[in-house]
Amino acid sequence: MVFLSELRKSIKLLGISIVVMSVVLFPGSGGLIALFQQHLKEQLYFFSVAGPFLAHVKVSFFGALYTLMPLLTYVLWKAMGKPFQVEGRRLFWYVAATCLLFYSGTVFCYLVTLPFGVQFLLGFQSEELKAVISIGKFVTFVTVFVLAFGLIFELPVFMIFSAQVGLISRRAFEKNRRFAILGIAILAALLTPTPDLVNMALMGGPLYLLYEFGILIIRVLGIGPSRPGS
Repeated sequence: MVFLSELRKSIKLLGISIVVMSVVLFPGSGGLIALFQQHLKEQLYFFSVAGPFLAHVKVSFFGALYTLMPLLTYVLWKAMGKPFQVEGRRLFWYVAATCLLFYSGTVFCYLVTLPFGVQFLLGFQSEELKAVISIGKFVTFVTVFVLAFGLIFELPVFMIFSAQVGLISRRAFEKNRRFAILGIAILAALLTPTPDLVNMALMGGPLYLLYEFGILIIRVLGIGPSRPGS
């Protein structure tokens, strides 16, 4: 209840900020689409009158979320940390670490995972089977994929938070690796724009490495000492 009450105070500010930033970024959305298309190296098409306009709207909204991530992160951590007295310097480090991991995840996806995934999927076309790619679906594919990677890269921060406030101990993370692998597989299947195993592996593999990295950081920092049977 404390979390929801604190979050409700900032919902209106967040909504207005996202709308305003989307409008500000709309004139430059064509440049972002051209930047995304560098990984495709194919011609984009649209199959409805409103197709190009909606694609620009999607890209503007994505750009707003990406630009305002520090504000979104601050609001989220301020609300989450309220019941556990996470404030001041601790709040600053949680926000900073979350933003750093988010942007690292998006850059890794854009430079490494996205080109590989696009090339793999387009590798199945032939002389008889040529790709005709909708601009709307391509924009959705790229933005969802990039944002999803940014979000999953934040896993270590939430693991550290859980251990620090006593919700989940390090020992619990270590004992439940098999369930973590199952959860990661399900999450990768839900978040990847296409259900093929390659894209799921491209997301699930780094996510499991981040899970192990979170355990390592908790151990190194000595946060929330594990108790027998926890």
